[in-house]
Amino acid sequence: MEMTLTLQNGIPILHPHGKITGKTVSEFRDRLGLWIDDTNTPALLIDFADVHKLDSSALGMLVNAHVIAHRHETEIGLINVSKRIRNLTLLTRLVKVFQCFPDAEAAVETLAPSTFSGAVVRQLPTTPP
Repeated sequence: MEMTLTLQNGIPILHPHGKITGKTVSEFRDRLGLWIDDTNTPALLIDFADVHKLDSSALGMLVNAHVIAHRHETEIGLINVSKRIRNLTLLTRLVKVFQCFPDAEAAVETLAPSTFSGAVVRQLPTTPP
């Protein structure tokens, strides 16, 4: 699975591409855990613009990521969520766990003034070690 990480106003944004199903779920979980462990920021955004499919294991992985992030006092936000994935978050009630935003600009505008002021982000690898 291809994934990249960008920063926007100091906020890390993870960009997975393709399907998050089956064996790609564990790869995504490992990278997400690494990036959560290596950042010193109160939030991480996951951009679903290029994700075409999630399965139940991917939803479970997101819950697990939320738990890991919570231990690090990091909030995970979801951006560019398709209607199909949005419906999954509604059905599974994950919409109560993750803030969803239409795009990165909306997330940064909403969260940056209060949540992200002074956040420090280390340079992270765009691929796993």
